[in-house]
Amino acid sequence: MNCLIIDDEAAARAIISQLCSRVEDLDVVEEFDNAIDAIKYLNQNEVDFLFLDIHMPGFTGIDFVQTLQNAPKIVMTTSDTGFALASYEYESIIDYMVKPIHPERFEKSIQKIRNSMVARPKTTEDQTTTNPLGEDLYINIDRRLIKIKFNDILIIEAKGDYINIKTDTKEYLVHTTLKSIYHKLPEAQFLQIHRSYIINFSKIIDIEDNSVLIEKSVVPISRSNRPELMRRLNLL
Repeated sequence: MNCLIIDDEAAARAIISQLCSRVEDLDVVEEFDNAIDAIKYLNQNEVDFLFLDIHMPGFTGIDFVQTLQNAPKIVMTTSDTGFALASYEYESIIDYMVKPIHPERFEKSIQKIRNSMVARPKTTEDQTTTNPLGEDLYINIDRRLIKIKFNDILIIEAKGDYINIKTDTKEYLVHTTLKSIYHKLPEAQFLQIHRSYIINFSKIIDIEDNSVLIEKSVVPISRSNRPELMRRLNLL
């Protein structure tokens, strides 16, 4: 996940940035001390969500939300509780944190963000296409469309601007992102357990400490993704 921090107070930005640094799969791509510069950035770039202060000189957080046509997910941050009810009139606003922000409250907000992202409709991408029957995936390699059955996929690993799809018999290097392909995978069958790895949940052989065994591959589990993995397990 990636995000922006928009707050006119340097101290407030520093606190949120420090809290973000504790989340393994979260990157703060930019920080802004005013809404106008943030809007210019969002006109040319996409982010998963942003932390937005309500009270800023000249252009408030609510003004900011009303300006954006395709707003990302937003977590409002403020020392004023009076705007809480009004903020929930906007679909893009998924949480409202009151300053000072405590770590426990911040973690709850991150979980809300994760839940909202899982619930988003799947998007279409140029490099991968799903079959309407829902049993396989087509990948574009050297101008050829190659069909891969979902059940044959073991691991998908991020490699820079590419992903490596590992099956029982072959590996495929595709020019796309982990985020893009994750939206195309059956939610009940696949799980992202690390910022660089998606696994076929049904292919897990063993789980030990902070890693899972898929066939002969050991895949790390990030601290932030471990709770969802444990939730899905059918434990005795």
